[in-house]
Parts: sequence; C-alpha cells; structure tokens
Amino acid sequence: MTEYPQWEYRVETIGSAFGTKDELIQDTLDEWGEEGWEAINVYTPSGSGKITIVAKRPLTRTTRRLRDLP
Repeated sequence: MTEYPQWEYRVETIGSAFGTKDELIQDTLDEWGEEGWEAINVYTPSGSGKITIVAKRPLTRTTRRLRDLP
C-alpha cells in the first residue's frame, strides 16, 4: 500500500491596509524557506493592501509531537 506524504500548513497575513512592501514579502518567504516551508499560494484579500501567504512543509515526527503537546 502506498503511503501518502502528510503536510502541515501555515497561513499568515502580512502588511497593512496601506500596502505590503516587497522587502517584507521577500523577508517572510526567505525566513519560512529556511524553516522548510514552501509557499503554495499568495494572494491579496479583497479590498486590502495586505498579502496572505499559504505554505506547507512535510509533517515530521518532531513537528507531529509538538502539535500534540498541550
């Protein structure tokens, strides 16, 4: 039987109603990339200057244990 990879997801909205600087987007993506996150969607919520980033990374035993802690 084939085992399918398990993922954990992260969603964060950055910036302000006045817009989001390219440097902030790049810094956020660089930081997340160093932590193993891969951006799978980036969008601007309707009527907002903010940016929402959706990312995923493989779920490991370590992160699974951390998620199970109270």
